[in-house]
Amino acid sequence: MAGRYCSLAQASAPVFAPGLTAERLSALRGGRRMWVNGTVLHYYFFDDDTDGSVIPVPGTAETRRVSWAGAKDQQDVVRECFREWQDLGIGLTFTEVDDRSEAELRIGFQLGDGSWSTVGRDALRVGRNERTMNFGWDLTAPGERGTALHEIGHALGMLHEHQSPFAGIHWDDEAVYAELAGPPNFWSRDRTFFNILRKLDPEEVNGSVWDPLSIMEYPFPSGLILEPEQFRGGLNPPGALSALDKEFVLRWYPPAGAPPVSNRLDRGDPHQPPALVPFRSAPLGLRPGEQADFVVEPPETRAYTVGTFGDSDTVVVVFEERDGEPRYLTGQDDGGTSGNATVRARLVKGRRYFVRVRLYSSWGPGETAVMCW
Repeated sequence: MAGRYCSLAQASAPVFAPGLTAERLSALRGGRRMWVNGTVLHYYFFDDDTDGSVIPVPGTAETRRVSWAGAKDQQDVVRECFREWQDLGIGLTFTEVDDRSEAELRIGFQLGDGSWSTVGRDALRVGRNERTMNFGWDLTAPGERGTALHEIGHALGMLHEHQSPFAGIHWDDEAVYAELAGPPNFWSRDRTFFNILRKLDPEEVNGSVWDPLSIMEYPFPSGLILEPEQFRGGLNPPGALSALDKEFVLRWYPPAGAPPVSNRLDRGDPHQPPALVPFRSAPLGLRPGEQADFVVEPPETRAYTVGTFGDSDTVVVVFEERDGEPRYLTGQDDGGTSGNATVRARLVKGRRYFVRVRLYSSWGPGETAVMCW
């Protein structure tokens, strides 16, 4: 029998403007969900009986509320798994908060609603009172800790490994549909196709080779995979972070002590981001996938604009330092457009702000730069 599987919400493929070069499309598909490095991801556990889903009571016109709260032992498994990812030395930080309005990741434990997560920056599109992650079964049961590692992998921007076009998996499609239609998943054909049979774009996947040991790989019983032949009897990943999982996440989120390439040219402390001074353009000098970080200490309190210049696709994010850590303030992604990322925010004199710019690709002549004004 199949195990209980993570079920990502079905979504349409992104639509990019016509006429983009293959290089631009590749960069956009590969990086559009990834956080800028240095982000502090705040997570919140729903713990109030007033938080939850309202569902109909069968056979009546009434409804009832299903709580999203989770017991401490369930929460502790998730906390441990956040620490495991963090302990790899990645450039992201996870911090638990007790105010959901401050959380990018909001976690529920609604039994029967499946286990799932938004992928990477897609969490920012979810309403502040809604979940970005759910655990639908007991995480303390034998073999289920990997579910929490898996969902956090999605929150970091990772996708399902068995959907990689590099896997070379030939499925017995009807056997897969039949298996997932039964207990414990009870999936529709559309949900099964989206989460299992659908092949991802080569630029979207976690690496250029298939990793059957990945935490993002499902286990499968015998009879579902026809090829590769060695997996006809079933596929049983260990439910732990693989070497390639670690390599992937460290490539996207290198340790915080490693300064961005453009900042190494600054004459000051190489580990201290340079200042972004109002009305003074700062050249970026980035290669695709690289990031530049800056500090803004506003000389007066007012609304400021931060934007990029040049023919490039970038993500620009502004953070405000609060209690010694950066809190997400605003951001924009200009990927695939002819314009540039421009954000506006009220900056307060005496406070400290960080501007992080990640380059997808440059597609025209001239230099790419960022400025605050």
